[in-house]
Amino acid sequence: MSGRARLALCAVAATLMASGALLPLVDPATWILQAAFLLAVQTGVGAATRRVPLARAVTIAVQALVTLTLLTLFFAREQAIIGLVPGPEAFRHFGELLQAGGDDVGRYSIPAPLSPGIRLMLVGGVVVIGLAVDALAVTFRSAAPAGLPLLALYSVAAGLSEGGGASWLWFVLAAAGYLVLLLAEGRDRLSQWGRVFGGGPRTPGTDASAGAVAPIRTGRRIGAVALGIALAVPLALPALDGGLLDGTGAGVGTGSGGGGTISAVNPLVSLRDSLNVDEDREVMSYRTNSEETQDLYLRIVSLDEFDGTAWKPAKRHVDDVPGSFPTPPGLSDDVRRTEIQTRISAADWYAQDWLPMPYPASAVGLGGKWRYEPVGRTLVGDHGQTTRGLEYTVKSLIVQPTAEQLANAPEAPAALRREFTKVPGSLPPVVGETAREITAGSANNYERAVKLQDWFALDGGFTYDTEVQVGSGSQAIARFLRDKEGFCVHFSFAMASMARTLGIPARVAVGFTPGSPQADGTNSVGLRDAHAWPELYFEGVGWTRFEPTPNRGTVPEYTRTDTPGTTLPNPDLPSRSSSSAPSSEPSSSESCTAAEKKLEQPCGSESPQAAFGSTDDGPPWFAILGYTLAGLAALAVPLLPMLWRMRARSLRLGSHGRTEEDAAAATLAAWQEVTDTAWDFGIAPDDSQTPRKAAARIVRIGHLEPEAAASVHRIADAVEQVLYAPQPRPTAGLADDVRRMTAGLHATVSRGTRLRALLAPRSAVRVAWAASEGWIALKSRATARWTAAARRPWGRSSGRPSGQSSG
Repeated sequence: MSGRARLALCAVAATLMASGALLPLVDPATWILQAAFLLAVQTGVGAATRRVPLARAVTIAVQALVTLTLLTLFFAREQAIIGLVPGPEAFRHFGELLQAGGDDVGRYSIPAPLSPGIRLMLVGGVVVIGLAVDALAVTFRSAAPAGLPLLALYSVAAGLSEGGGASWLWFVLAAAGYLVLLLAEGRDRLSQWGRVFGGGPRTPGTDASAGAVAPIRTGRRIGAVALGIALAVPLALPALDGGLLDGTGAGVGTGSGGGGTISAVNPLVSLRDSLNVDEDREVMSYRTNSEETQDLYLRIVSLDEFDGTAWKPAKRHVDDVPGSFPTPPGLSDDVRRTEIQTRISAADWYAQDWLPMPYPASAVGLGGKWRYEPVGRTLVGDHGQTTRGLEYTVKSLIVQPTAEQLANAPEAPAALRREFTKVPGSLPPVVGETAREITAGSANNYERAVKLQDWFALDGGFTYDTEVQVGSGSQAIARFLRDKEGFCVHFSFAMASMARTLGIPARVAVGFTPGSPQADGTNSVGLRDAHAWPELYFEGVGWTRFEPTPNRGTVPEYTRTDTPGTTLPNPDLPSRSSSSAPSSEPSSSESCTAAEKKLEQPCGSESPQAAFGSTDDGPPWFAILGYTLAGLAALAVPLLPMLWRMRARSLRLGSHGRTEEDAAAATLAAWQEVTDTAWDFGIAPDDSQTPRKAAARIVRIGHLEPEAAASVHRIADAVEQVLYAPQPRPTAGLADDVRRMTAGLHATVSRGTRLRALLAPRSAVRVAWAASEGWIALKSRATARWTAAARRPWGRSSGRPSGQSSG
């Protein structure tokens, strides 16, 4: 196999090894096989065109054209001309897929399902990186710069990854791939180069073959530099929390049908911007055949995972939308129910990933790309599908259990109890203690749930306040119970948490209250109708709504008490506003007076920004310290090359070299400074030339004036005298000569080159080279010891052959 063919195979291997860092991000990882096939074809085309031979630019163009054709075959066959040639429709389809992939990147959690958009981004990205690596390493025969696209590929994966114990493995694979590429290039160059100038003559008796020759040594040094950069860059990148590949992303299905996963952001966050406007804009309107609408909450999603600081949707499996939904879990035939039909029209500006529906829905008629999550009985948009301007029909059940049915409900299934009564150890004990104190003497879970609801809504002295700042962290609920101020998010979160401590399965639902009736028979739902409420599970009835928030929504009939003087909201009144059109009054933060708050009068809706986990406590001190140190490190890392270069220059041009004993070291140090300074200014060193020819090259390329040119030649003469004279003599003024040459180069180059030489000197790569050589020497010594130990015959001791007696 020729050297170039070997280099091409190593380029493919390096790309695939670096791509391994992307494998944990997506499930399944079958895309890597498709990428490997495309890389193999791309490399084969490159090898064929280079044998013709074609011009380098033409070779790269042919590879790119073949790669584009294969991508079209795999991803846009139906839109292509004769199924293969990409045309306008194919490029438009590529754009749609990439946009969908970008949307998926902002929604899925790790590991994300392999949607068509994500597949195109992964496969297309890898083959583009592979083309760049092949062009640099094979076509242009310069493997060192090929580390940059490989580094970009690894850095993207490292930035998006959640980390974990195996993250080091992907770094090792990517680094090994790059080193293999450099080694292949070094061997190829070594087969063509002759002996090169590398410093002073070897001492007599030194094995000429010992140590690495210049090409291999250079490859190792450059590899060490790239590895150092690969280690430093991910540390300087900001952490990506939220968006794709994080558990807080809003999830959707794969779009291919039949499966996928879902992990959604708290819908309160997605509504945050629209909820905080001054004008109560209409979100949607609906018309229903039900005579009573006070219990017609439009539910978006349930938050069923509790980590002690916040509630969020769990990652769930999603399916295609069924024609009719199965019977709600836990609902028995003995419970009274009525099926109603509701026609909903969403506003043109309202783009929600989740579909607002009455709960529990039994069938949905709508168009677009939607997926069904069976546990929460919710619909979620797929590939960027939202509710914007959507009209749809929902058939749902009005479940009307009696208090007796709820009180006599049997115990929930064990699996459901395990999942929905789970509370973290960080939950303050006062939460459970308060729940037990409030519900003392209750005969069943129904009585406990009603007592919790009434305590929050009536008896506990809580104030409904949209401006409260409760804080974040594990103590947030405890502070809310102590301060007794908050809005629906706080009430629902707290009641659901307390119910779980009592062994009652609980979750939090997010959506809208029924809204306000209009003159044309429809109901209008505005931004300020956004709401959150707890749902508790009772076997035989299923998930059941409760309303602990004072002055919000309606208290369900099955939980209503007959206590005289109750201040519960009148269920016959609209949920919030009695106007016949969307309100244009200021938001609650401006319209609520102190007297209204004190009297707990209705004064608007809540902003979700005050929800647990989103307010003012801030990160702990150690996190702040870590962020500060990371920021300082990120600022200091770019300055390290400049600082090292200044230190190296100071040492090389110092006061040493005044005696015959260290004359050689001083002169070679000055020459090293000459070549490094020229390198910093863009004149790359050429070790194959003698000092005299190297000096002439620096003078010619650097356009040095006569004085600076003479200084360079004096240093070169001193180097030759050191290398070849029997008794090297000190040469005075070498440091001044170096400074004159530096000033001469500084005067002839552009401002950008001067800044580059100062802030990012190319010669700083020698630090990595030195580290690489030290590592190689250490390995060589260890290998020598192991080899010597392996050659020692077994059974010998004290220097005697085995079998020979000692006396």
